[in-house]
Amino acid sequence: MMIEPPIDELVRKANGNRYVLCTIITKRAKEIETVRRAELAESDKKSISLACEEIFQGKIVPSAF
Repeated sequence: MMIEPPIDELVRKANGNRYVLCTIITKRAKEIETVRRAELAESDKKSISLACEEIFQGKIVPSAF
């Protein structure tokens, strides 16, 4: 089973702090749920997955939190 994006890379982007990573993912997932509710209904991805992808792609910077 392969996990995308890799959790190790996400932790590195949060400067090795898993708590910060978890907090950022949670905040962003809640934002996605409130803003893009219609998109999520049509998509097969969950808000948590989208938040992780955004962090991995550099759209969300953990040091900003």
